[in-house]
Amino acid sequence: MSGTGKLPVTFADIDAAARRIAPFIHRTPVFASHRLNEILGVDAYFKCENFQRIGAFKARGAHNAVFALSPEQAAPGVATHSSGNHAAALSLAARNRGIPAYIVMPSNAPRIKMESVRRLGGTIRLCEPTMRARGAAVAELIAECGATLIHPYDNDEVIAGQGTAALELFGQVPELDMVMAPVGGGGLMSGTAVAARAARRKMRIVACEPVQADDAYRSWASGRLQPGSPPDTIADGLRTTLGERAFVILRELLDDFVTVREASIVAAMRLVWEVMKVVIEPSAAVPVAALLEAGDRFRGQRVGVILSGGNADLDRLPWLAESARA
Repeated sequence: MSGTGKLPVTFADIDAAARRIAPFIHRTPVFASHRLNEILGVDAYFKCENFQRIGAFKARGAHNAVFALSPEQAAPGVATHSSGNHAAALSLAARNRGIPAYIVMPSNAPRIKMESVRRLGGTIRLCEPTMRARGAAVAELIAECGATLIHPYDNDEVIAGQGTAALELFGQVPELDMVMAPVGGGGLMSGTAVAARAARRKMRIVACEPVQADDAYRSWASGRLQPGSPPDTIADGLRTTLGERAFVILRELLDDFVTVREASIVAAMRLVWEVMKVVIEPSAAVPVAALLEAGDRFRGQRVGVILSGGNADLDRLPWLAESARA
């Protein structure tokens, strides 16, 4: 779908973000696998943001947002709500700028992600695992300490920062037919879409989401921002609702959308671990699951796939849970 509306984030914003965050983030590698290509039926290039600082692409947006603040805005610190990766990323960015970070996390956030926030110096406040509870808790925090809110995805600087992953990918693999990324709040996917459309007008831009947390797909398909029903997906990083800014960008630029079943997410995650010997978390497996489920739609294409993160809880791997139930 496409239109002519003015977007909240431009390619110039992403280009500026790339320069701003360069001292603080990794230029992550791109991997390919002949065996995976045979299985998936595409020529895939995996942008490994699981090797990024804090193990996820979120380091990009957090650093761009924190370092874009004026000294007066930054002084009291920054605050956010997050199930984990943005929480750790904001804690790291705040530490690099020498300011406090206050983090609201749902009580069901993975243990590994809470430990990461604490290790990086963030102060955690737990809340009930609902978006309403998250919003109320972070508002209370900001009232107490005067920190600046850095929303995990509905923030222009965050979106621009996330778009730098795709900007790097297109420099590493110039001739792609298509790019895919997972969607939760939409920061990564919308930043990717802006970068992709600027890099190559005819590149297909494809979003991927779990069926059991499909508010972004429903919003894109209907043309109206849809409320999220309680998400029930193993992909904990995608349990958020689509942000307004991301919705505007995806409605304008997105070409296609694939929703995937939980079993496919588990199969894709295990496939990447076993074939590529690369650790990814469930959210990162969603685009690979889309290629498993809908490969005929993309057969023979040169596909860039953003593997969004690698913060898997090794004590709760999904295939171990399945074995325990068997």
